[in-house]
Amino acid sequence: MNRDEDKEIINNIPKEKIPDLIFMHLRNLWSVDGLYFLEIEEKYGTEIATEIDKNVWKVMGKIEARRLKKLFGIKDNDLSSLLKCLRLSGWALDLEDKEIIKKNDRVIIQNSVCRVQNTRLQKGLSEFPCKKVRWGFLKSFAKEINPNIEVICKLCPPDKHNDTIWCKWEFLLR
Repeated sequence: MNRDEDKEIINNIPKEKIPDLIFMHLRNLWSVDGLYFLEIEEKYGTEIATEIDKNVWKVMGKIEARRLKKLFGIKDNDLSSLLKCLRLSGWALDLEDKEIIKKNDRVIIQNSVCRVQNTRLQKGLSEFPCKKVRWGFLKSFAKEINPNIEVICKLCPPDKHNDTIWCKWEFLLR
């Protein structure tokens, strides 16, 4: 079986099922990421697991932005291009309850429900201090679109937060 046959299989999936298939695969990838993290965390502790996770996601941000630009022929390097790519990224595509605010000189993305954090809490684990991990991903992602895009973390664990927002990220074009 080759890629053309795989494409034929995908083309034969009912159109209304394709988003569900994509979301399922995204959740599978997040599950693998979480399972790897939990194994490393159990064996070496949260600090080392977070450091490894940060390094992996920093590289992944660059790779994913580059692939999205190529796949969708995105040539511009403005905030609209960043937003288009981010919305298609594995980080944001199935991010529940995301709010995106676009102003002339900035884009703000915030999340009020976090599947990763809620899953950890349901399992009796502490909140994941994901700020370093997400920041590394988002900075390398943004830099691949335009090195002059600054990523500012307004809120992300381990930061204190309320029940209505888990994280808030701001993107500025300098």
